[in-house]
Amino acid sequence: MHLNGAVEAHLEGLGPSRLRAAEISGEAHADRGWRAYASLNYPEFDLCAPVHDPGRYDVVVCEQVLEHVADPFRAAENLRELCAPGGHIVVSTPFLIKIHELPMFDMRDYWRFTPRGLCTLLERAGLEVDEVGSWGNRDCVVGNFDRWPAYRWWHSLRNEPDLPVQVWAFARRLG
Repeated sequence: MHLNGAVEAHLEGLGPSRLRAAEISGEAHADRGWRAYASLNYPEFDLCAPVHDPGRYDVVVCEQVLEHVADPFRAAENLRELCAPGGHIVVSTPFLIKIHELPMFDMRDYWRFTPRGLCTLLERAGLEVDEVGSWGNRDCVVGNFDRWPAYRWWHSLRNEPDLPVQVWAFARRLG
């Protein structure tokens, strides 16, 4: 399964209507019917800065952000801090994707995580990792050398596990 399908299935399986959710630097999941929803955006919200109001959210979604933080270890710890005990965390990052920086927004590109690396990062932050996934293939990797190609129905969605374009994990805060 590809990233979007895996995240969609996971979040719907949690029952959004009874959950308080936060999305880090995005609003892709704002219309999911959460009990409460917050979009936490940089620079007003810095994922590496101390968390002032811990445990507020039942679900924390952090997609395509960890590669842009200078300290991913602190950021992972803060994901845990934002999440209520028993809550869920969804993280995704690129892997075999070109460097993408926007200096005018102070958006740097620092990191890439293998599935094992993302799992280790989250576990060291005190999270229980339930699932790690990845998706990609040779054509997709080559296709993004020059530009960000849009998906077309004739492009293969066949997964080649040794060529992941995206890596994701679903984790929980136990206590």
